[in-house]
Amino acid sequence: MRQGLIACLTYLMLAACSSGGRVIPEDQIYAPALDPRGEAVDGLIVGHRLMEAGQYELALEAFTRAAATHGLTGEVLTSLGTANLGLGRLNQSETLLRQAVEEEPDWAEAWNNLGVVLMERGETAEASEVFRRAYALDNGESDAIRDNLRLALAKMETASYGEPRQEDYKLVRRGSGSYLIRSID
Repeated sequence: MRQGLIACLTYLMLAACSSGGRVIPEDQIYAPALDPRGEAVDGLIVGHRLMEAGQYELALEAFTRAAATHGLTGEVLTSLGTANLGLGRLNQSETLLRQAVEEEPDWAEAWNNLGVVLMERGETAEASEVFRRAYALDNGESDAIRDNLRLALAKMETASYGEPRQEDYKLVRRGSGSYLIRSID
């Protein structure tokens, strides 16, 4: 019995040291290659999940990979622009979102996100027009777009020519990629 136990343990120890039949070069210091038969998750899905988690830099990388797969569609451009918005890169964000609304002029979400960028840049008049277009395209169904339009109109009405006031706003994510502007009280 004892000899059987020793033989079994010896066999298990040798099996644990085995490479499983694969020959691994001794000079290989890198991780093994990816399985070419494996299926990758769509970069847009990964990017949206990372955006929800607040990981804007990683989301930007995922959306860039999605651009290689899908091309520069309106959704990809909007996603890239929104990730740049999350990173505070307003110029890049505006450029990408303007391209997105050219690519898909009937997509309310892209127009809304462009309006958010314009509000962040202090271009309230243009932002209100962009929000109006987004609200019309959405048939008034989105509370986030309606609230953004109200905020832009209210800000335009209270605009004064005196000293500029510092107002703090934060972006609140609503839905798959739509943002709402909220003032910080």
